[in-house]
Amino acid sequence: MDTIAVLIIIIYSFDILALFVFGVHAYLMVFLYKKNHEYCLSNVEHEPIDLKKTPARDLPKVTIQLPIYNEFYVVDRLIEATTRLQWPKSKLEIQVLDDSTDETKEKAESLVQSYKREGFNIHHIHRVNRQGHKAGALREGLEKTNADYIAIFDADFLPAPDFLIKTMPYFVDPEIGMIQTRWGHINDNYSLLTMAQSFGIDGHFVIEQVARNATKLWMNFNGTGGIWRRQCIMDAGNWQADTLTEDFDLSYRAELAGWQFRYFRDVVNPAELPATISAFKSQQFRWCKGSIQTALKLIPRIWRADFSWKIKAEAIIHLLSYSVHPLMILNILLAMPLLLMDQWTGFSIYDVSISVLFGAATFLSISTFGPTFFYIYSQRELYLNWKTRIIWIPFLIMIGTGIAINNTRAFFEALIGIKSGFKRTPKYRIESASDRLLQRMKYRIPMDPAVLLELAMGIYCIVCIYFSVLVEKPFLIPFMAIYAAGFLYISFNAILEHFDMPIRLPVNYEKRLQALTHQTQET
Repeated sequence: MDTIAVLIIIIYSFDILALFVFGVHAYLMVFLYKKNHEYCLSNVEHEPIDLKKTPARDLPKVTIQLPIYNEFYVVDRLIEATTRLQWPKSKLEIQVLDDSTDETKEKAESLVQSYKREGFNIHHIHRVNRQGHKAGALREGLEKTNADYIAIFDADFLPAPDFLIKTMPYFVDPEIGMIQTRWGHINDNYSLLTMAQSFGIDGHFVIEQVARNATKLWMNFNGTGGIWRRQCIMDAGNWQADTLTEDFDLSYRAELAGWQFRYFRDVVNPAELPATISAFKSQQFRWCKGSIQTALKLIPRIWRADFSWKIKAEAIIHLLSYSVHPLMILNILLAMPLLLMDQWTGFSIYDVSISVLFGAATFLSISTFGPTFFYIYSQRELYLNWKTRIIWIPFLIMIGTGIAINNTRAFFEALIGIKSGFKRTPKYRIESASDRLLQRMKYRIPMDPAVLLELAMGIYCIVCIYFSVLVEKPFLIPFMAIYAAGFLYISFNAILEHFDMPIRLPVNYEKRLQALTHQTQET
């Protein structure tokens, strides 16, 4: 038993050390952001193109690709917003890349014909085989245009009207292969789930993307809200469908080929956040599994590439960032044996020196509070009323923990090479707290059986709290309380959604969230 105890301690130590690395990385991102964040403002080096003073013949042709698959609720919103882009009609092509198998096809086709009559160069490209999924659709669309610049927007986005006039001037630099812009939020005030997601996305787009791009580290295209130079796509090997994150994969292949990217946080394209637990889990599963697939595919090439160690180290940590979830699960599972170690072995926590305990506590604190600081700082940079908004940070931590079972499964599926199809994230055109989700549940995702594991993990965390009190070792209680809340929130909501009874915020909380959103002014 003592041998097992030593083994558990060693495994736990490596787990804490790995989490510590990711925690320190969060602080590093904030530090790099502060170092040169003005670099990622679009008007610093170039003013937006003045279309009144610039003849259309002097502007390049741009193709906007809109990949969709069964997007009945949002396809009209997407196409309408795309037609409002500020760019000459003669130099703007719109491709609706439609893999739909339901009435979305007819709706999209009708919309395309309507906008054609208004003079737009818009095409409805429908595939029936879905080969390569989104990557395949983008690749096929690329073959059907001669434009040198390709912008991409997913179905849940509203392209900003000034997107092109602010980004295109930067392609004057022949080394720039892609420009990414920030994701905004249409429905962050809808529920706890959407509010928590908005915090997570803000952290990535306000801090991480700026930190990487402004300090010449590698960044990634986020799959939508960006524009590519055609030659960059071709030099990198074109779109490939061997991972679930074709965007991440192409980004790092392009940077391995020597291309440079730009990111602008002041060009904002609002998007609809997943409003159901099932949709959120599906999206997270795809992002996690695809990231690890890309890591397995590209880390050997990155390791051998002739780039600085800083670029390579940051790229590898970025690719492996979803490893946090299996590390978190391991941390939770080992909590009980460690807590009760003096009951089943000859070891006791009180046999460990104060210095060792203090060191372990320090590592735990840094790894825990690093991401929290990171997300708070993103709110501080983005909103004038950030102090009011950060009261929702605990819900972000809670939901981030609750998704850990889902993402751990995705992690190991990628690790052992289990193939799975591209599972879309359903969009329901949920734009405000007044919208009724259950009236729009056309695209249901079956309940994931893993919900039982999430429920069991929540109960396990409660049992850990009980034994912490029983053996008078309360230092685990705050962590386990958050973990328990996260797993139970995710599991109960998934079950209730299945029976058309999703949990929503009380009305007074919804009104408060709406008021906060309306009062928010972006700096």
